[in-house]
Amino acid sequence: MSQSDPTDDALATIASILEYPEPAREAEKASAAETPGLAARIETEGYSKVGPGPIDSIRLRWTVRRESNHQYFVDETIGDGSRPISTGPMSADAAVRFVDDQASEARQRFEALRNEMAARAAATGITDDEGGEG
Repeated sequence: MSQSDPTDDALATIASILEYPEPAREAEKASAAETPGLAARIETEGYSKVGPGPIDSIRLRWTVRRESNHQYFVDETIGDGSRPISTGPMSADAAVRFVDDQASEARQRFEALRNEMAARAAATGITDDEGGEG
């Protein structure tokens, strides 16, 4: 029986999260420590961050865009082909802060989920070595 079980796919994804955690991004750490006025020092329009996760098609992305009268909006998308959900209008500084806050919150939730899955796997005795038999 070579039929693929959806559970196997889900477990493989979970295993990849646990096995290959995303490396810490120094730029994100540095921007989190910046003082107010960050938007004045960077190009606000096009400022973007991508959420964590092992699969590009389900990663969140937040991108700042500028419209007339110096009004900024943040477009949130999932993967490459989704329709954006826009938040705004807001100032340039508020748009950059919004992107940073959303990305930070997504990373914290991802880390919490990954830690919970690792703890459950350890509690049930699931290891990477057991997955190859069958």
